[in-house]
Amino acid sequence: MDKREFLKRTLVLGTGMAVAPQMLSAVQRIDTPSSRGGEFVQPALGYAFDALEPYVDRQTMELHYGKHHAGYTRKFNAALSSEGIGKQDINSIFKKTSSYSSAIRNNGGGFYNHNLYWKFMSPDGGGEAKGKIGKAIKARFGSFGAFKQQFASVAGSQFGSGWGWLIVNKDGELEVTSTPNQDNPLMDVSDVRGIPVLNIDVWEHAYYLNYQNQRSKYIEAYWNLIDWKFVDALYSAAIS
Repeated sequence: MDKREFLKRTLVLGTGMAVAPQMLSAVQRIDTPSSRGGEFVQPALGYAFDALEPYVDRQTMELHYGKHHAGYTRKFNAALSSEGIGKQDINSIFKKTSSYSSAIRNNGGGFYNHNLYWKFMSPDGGGEAKGKIGKAIKARFGSFGAFKQQFASVAGSQFGSGWGWLIVNKDGELEVTSTPNQDNPLMDVSDVRGIPVLNIDVWEHAYYLNYQNQRSKYIEAYWNLIDWKFVDALYSAAIS
């Protein structure tokens, strides 16, 4: 995949539209401005706050979605308004993150990263990856178990707050990486850039109430929740 094609795919996926019609129900538009004055709107969670128990507890969900994510969304819109940045898809913003304020960088990342994170989890999730993403994981990492180990290691060793990611890189290959704070691989400030197909939030507010300082136990529990159909849809869109 050459750089021009990579950027084209990244741009389209960033607007939530690089998806075959049959995949729209799975992927949906998660990051485009709504018609409500061009503001970005926090998507509905899609399941009850206690639906992910015992792996993610109700109180964590209420605080994480209702306070943290809602706060990022509100502050992102406020920063865009105060800095006179007009309506545009979020990937256009991420491609120029380095030229914007920290308020846009941090809150825009917090808004987008969480939009994905909630959809990567499902009460009916878990198990081993199947479909195109399952085959690609085995081809790239040797086995699903080897992928799990690498993903857990990278996410677990992210210093301080941040995210673990599985991405499609500029060469069209799967790659595991991490970002600090609310950065993501779509941003031009990211050391490793690519199209996200899976993430995990490793900020303490994502797990501390249930797992205290044991991040590794939270990451292990996460495998019971991953919606591999959604991951497969994103991966299929990224390589199409």
